[in-house]
Amino acid sequence: MTSEDFIIREIEPEDDVALAKVIREVILEMGAPKIGTAYEDEATDNMYKQYQKTKSKYYVLTHKNIVVGGAGIAQLDDFEGNTCELQKMYFLPIVRGKGLGTILINRCLDRAKEFGFTHCYLETLPYMKAAVKLYKQNNFNHLKEPLGNTAHYNCTIWMIKEL
Repeated sequence: MTSEDFIIREIEPEDDVALAKVIREVILEMGAPKIGTAYEDEATDNMYKQYQKTKSKYYVLTHKNIVVGGAGIAQLDDFEGNTCELQKMYFLPIVRGKGLGTILINRCLDRAKEFGFTHCYLETLPYMKAAVKLYKQNNFNHLKEPLGNTAHYNCTIWMIKEL
């Protein structure tokens, strides 16, 4: 199976249930807490609606028409500045190790640039070591403290990239 076996497309309303399942499944797989993470976000159950806001976009990754991951960008909440946030990037094991993370990050960052953002921020969990490695490979740099207010207080790794 190669990256060509997967399709990246914009989120559709019927993706909500499958995407919420993917996000929660990955959080549990990684041994991450349910509270203070995307696991408990209301937005996790309403992703399509969440990404219909101005200057936001979410992409799902499918394999044989089944949602197996996704990622999006949106304005960083409660932050003065032209910074977006890379949000809810989760992949089931079938996706990992095929270069699709970089492809999806680049798709999100290209859209962020089109929206006029100058920086992209992200938060992740220390349990997600492969994700941190992927972000570093894509030139995200560590920060000493969080930016904005994502309400994900258990996410203790903060990174940023100039676009």
